[in-house]
Amino acid sequence: MERVDVAVIGGGQAGLATADALARLGCAPVILEASDRAVGSWPRYYDSLTLFSPARFSALPGMPFGGDPDRYPHRDEVVAYLTAYAERLQVDIRTGRRVVAVAATGDGFTVELEGGERLAARAVVAATGSFGHPLRPALPGLESFTGRVLHAADYRDPFSFAGQRIVVVGAGDSAVQIAAELARVSRTTLATRAPVKFARQHLLGRDLHFWLTRTGLDAAPLGRLLRTPPTQPVLDDGRYRAALNAGAPDRRPIFLGLEGEKIAWGDGSVETVDALILATGYRPDLPYLAGLDGALDASGRPRHQGGASLAYPGLAFVGLEWQRSLSSNSLRGVGRDAARAAHRLTAYLGRT
Repeated sequence: MERVDVAVIGGGQAGLATADALARLGCAPVILEASDRAVGSWPRYYDSLTLFSPARFSALPGMPFGGDPDRYPHRDEVVAYLTAYAERLQVDIRTGRRVVAVAATGDGFTVELEGGERLAARAVVAATGSFGHPLRPALPGLESFTGRVLHAADYRDPFSFAGQRIVVVGAGDSAVQIAAELARVSRTTLATRAPVKFARQHLLGRDLHFWLTRTGLDAAPLGRLLRTPPTQPVLDDGRYRAALNAGAPDRRPIFLGLEGEKIAWGDGSVETVDALILATGYRPDLPYLAGLDGALDASGRPRHQGGASLAYPGLAFVGLEWQRSLSSNSLRGVGRDAARAAHRLTAYLGRT
């Protein structure tokens, strides 16, 4: 069985940043990426997606995001950036290697890949994000709905929905973006449990991320205090608030139930709906840790403190939402958590 220093599971932004940090500290990480390229889930996001943070705040450590630093990069620009970042790394990146199980051994872990290949790793970094585990809430009557149902993870563009009656469920950034886009070609409602909250994209002539960086709220654990369940405010330059105010899409409280192709609203009305899009978030995608006793809690969430496993000193998590700060699972913030995890693991391995 091949032996490696650190197995980094996932070749997206979290895995790439962690491998870079480990290599700088003298480790020899091996990135295990399930897809055919080390860019994470970015190619699978919807076509019109753009970052909410300007390019100057959207880079991984060691490589600035090229072009106009004040623009908001498109999805495909992020894919190109991550591709270039992976190419410049002096680390072993293995694509087409899906990890199916991790088991503890006396001196580390055994990492089993799809197809039966196994690696022995002294340490493991779980950096697979959450896109592969979309949350599908138990909405009333959802199982009996005969219209089209898809999660935002499966949404690509509005064209196949033209002229239809669509309901988007959710109150976050993706929900509002998708609903506003669909409203240009279809009759679309945004169904939420509470009114949508907005945060201004620009304050005093500066992007919000300038102020988050200047004040330290973007990086410090103190920034966790900004978390306000159940949803975060939608960053907006004014277009989305204006769209909702104009009824394109309209916003309604979450429906009472679904049956067949019908949806029942709280005002007593019932109508036919063609499609339901669930922009209801994600959960950590960590099925390969299910057999690692104590690594996950009963709901499948990682048991950790700031990314350090509470059960195994050689196991780290990187790229979790709110791992240490509000930017932990973003391009602009994951590098900080990656560096912290790398320092901890190299100390565990006796390299520092």
